[in-house]
Amino acid sequence: MKNFIKRHWTVLTTPSVHYSLAFLTVGGFIAGVIFWGGFNTALEATNTEQFCIGCHEMNDNVYQELKTTIHYTNRSGVRATCPDCHVPHEWTDKIARKMQASKEVWGKLFGTISTRDKFLEKRLELAQHEWARLSANNSLECRNCHSAESMDTTRQSPRASEAHQKFLFTGEKTCIDCHKGIAHHLPDMSGVPEWQ
Repeated sequence: MKNFIKRHWTVLTTPSVHYSLAFLTVGGFIAGVIFWGGFNTALEATNTEQFCIGCHEMNDNVYQELKTTIHYTNRSGVRATCPDCHVPHEWTDKIARKMQASKEVWGKLFGTISTRDKFLEKRLELAQHEWARLSANNSLECRNCHSAESMDTTRQSPRASEAHQKFLFTGEKTCIDCHKGIAHHLPDMSGVPEWQ
């Protein structure tokens, strides 16, 4: 075993006899481009609504709820898809979110929410995780489409205008603090102290 490791270590650390440095450099560059292209393709493929609702858990539960909201059908024809609200647009934030989401794959593999009853049982916990994530990033995904700078408070109801000016524009609160349940049904909130 020791000789096996030593022989392979020698191969890895000895300059190439058969290939020129230029060939190895160009070959490495081409391999890097192919890897990067494949990585980006996979990243974008997992950033589509079709991918998100490919699991029956999402298609049968939260996607059906989304279809009844203003984020799905509205007078302007602008529609938010799953990644618009759940994945940041900037590359570094997107990668961080994708790493977080890889944990959700375990839930799929182990059937954590594989039935409607299991989903409803975990719904509050799942929602609280998402709300905490949005609070921590200052509702970054909301701000991909909604910006305080372009918000015309004169066209809002007096209550909404006052709340936005008092809380959102001052930074005291972020979007998700007031807009829980905007795209999906709320879980049973009876045990949540801040909701009372």
